Amino acid sequence: MSAHGHSDDGTDFAHPMPLPLLFGVFFALVILTIITVFQANFDLGSFDIVVVMGIATVKAALVAFFFMHLAFDKPFNIILFLGSFVFVGLFVIFTLGDSRMTSDSFEPIIDDPIASEVVPAETGM
Repeated sequence: MSAHGHSDDGTDFAHPMPLPLLFGVFFALVILTIITVFQANFDLGSFDIVVVMGIATVKAALVAFFFMHLAFDKPFNIILFLGSFVFVGLFVIFTLGDSRMTSDSFEPIIDDPIASEVVPAETGM
């Protein structure tokens, strides 16, 4: 028999997906990318980042679930994958919080007077 046959230890990884589903996910990603580009033309104030991150999260979920086959994988792998995003989010939040506390110190302080403001010293000879 062939060495490439079916194994009984559960190590098989074959999730054939129908092409219409893959093309549907691809076109959804393209449409979400177009929405992201058009969103850049609108000024939503402080909600810009929320809208863009929401669209990016949906796109990342589509890629993870269908192209990385997490939709058909074991639940433990999904928990690990989502847990890693939670920790990355926490690290980003802590980093942004720290940079807001010290953002004033990022600006260089220049004490040198401007050349046009320098008054020439009087010579009293």
